[in-house]
Amino acid sequence: MWGGAAEPADSYYQVRPECTDVPKTRFRIKPGKTLSVRKWRAVFVQEGSLDIGKTLRRIRRGGIHPSIRGEVWEFLLGCYDPMSTFEEREQIRQRRRLQYASWKEECKQMFPVIGSGRFMTAPVISENGQPNYDPLVLQEINLGTNSNGSDFFKELTSRGPLDKKVTQWLLTLHQIGLDVNRTDRALVFYEKKENLSKLWDILSIYAWIDNDVGYCQGMSDLCSPMIILLEDEADAFWCFERLMRRLRGNFRSTGRSVGVEAQLTHLSSITQIVDPKLHQHLDKLGGGDYLFAIRMLMVQFRREFSFCDSLYLWEMMWALEYDPDLFYVYEAHQCGSEKTEGLKGKPKSIKQCGKYERQNMRNGGKSAEGPLPISVFLVASVLKDKSYKLMTEARGLDDVVKILNDMTGNLDAKKTCSGAIKIHKRYLRKAKK
Repeated sequence: MWGGAAEPADSYYQVRPECTDVPKTRFRIKPGKTLSVRKWRAVFVQEGSLDIGKTLRRIRRGGIHPSIRGEVWEFLLGCYDPMSTFEEREQIRQRRRLQYASWKEECKQMFPVIGSGRFMTAPVISENGQPNYDPLVLQEINLGTNSNGSDFFKELTSRGPLDKKVTQWLLTLHQIGLDVNRTDRALVFYEKKENLSKLWDILSIYAWIDNDVGYCQGMSDLCSPMIILLEDEADAFWCFERLMRRLRGNFRSTGRSVGVEAQLTHLSSITQIVDPKLHQHLDKLGGGDYLFAIRMLMVQFRREFSFCDSLYLWEMMWALEYDPDLFYVYEAHQCGSEKTEGLKGKPKSIKQCGKYERQNMRNGGKSAEGPLPISVFLVASVLKDKSYKLMTEARGLDDVVKILNDMTGNLDAKKTCSGAIKIHKRYLRKAKK
């Protein structure tokens, strides 16, 4: 009912009772504001197309009800065109599930632990491609069949020297497993080993198909919500793959630098404009490169907010950034690439775009590398919110890091997004002068 009492969302993402230090969730399901199941069903016309503009406005007002979060995210991330029909989306879904099954089988042929309900935490091979016969490795590879780890290695070495790509992939599998073991372990969901295995499978398969970036630490934090929200493993994979289209540039390493450093440079420029005194103070402390903010950008604030609040923040970010061309841009480029500008299609309606995207369209807010992601302005919003504390209490970089770490669970997602939009607008205005 409109104006009814707000409902806590914690029950949808249950925390293990022994984990008493988990930040409390601020997000509340608010009748009349949160996108409800009824409102979500109502935005579809009979054939299946959806009024995306109305949906974006509702998400900005109060987020998405947890029971429909996964299916709404598929649209926000560009998995589907909002103007498509139910039938067209089902065809796409089935095609993608087949593609994922094909990749999974390909990976399973190379390493049979894939899809077995188990996962690796010990190195499978050495850097030079030699099998690791450590008892722990053999135990983890043992699938409970007539074969064992030793049999697998015999078969592996019988094929001759390993291909460089296969070697690199096999070297990555245990690192993925170690990260999986650390990801969102306070949640009851991950008490089940099959859920940990599903996360490992998706990340391992993504590492195989993304020839450029592969797997990097932090990706497990980005993938974890997908398998919690979407029951079908293939659907969760494609949601993660679409998210990586936005973020994979952050993980790209040239040996000298990591891709996210370009965003840190922009963050420095933005802070100089909106809070020059804070920038001068941070620069004096040796933080003018803003490396202390790298985690916020790499894992999209997963550490700064509770699990539920980070999902609320993500969907508001995506609603603000939404571009109706996303689906066609992504479909035009192969899996394992990123968002590319310049797709020629019919002119898009500004009403179908998110507020942040509309500001960019009206003001030409794009750098040489394309539009800056809203996450950069979100970091600027957080820093501005903590400006007084940073200015008066930070006497070194360690203090800066401590102040930012102490804000975990104490940030308001909606307020942070509103601040980011204001800073973005101010930045565009000053950058034009």
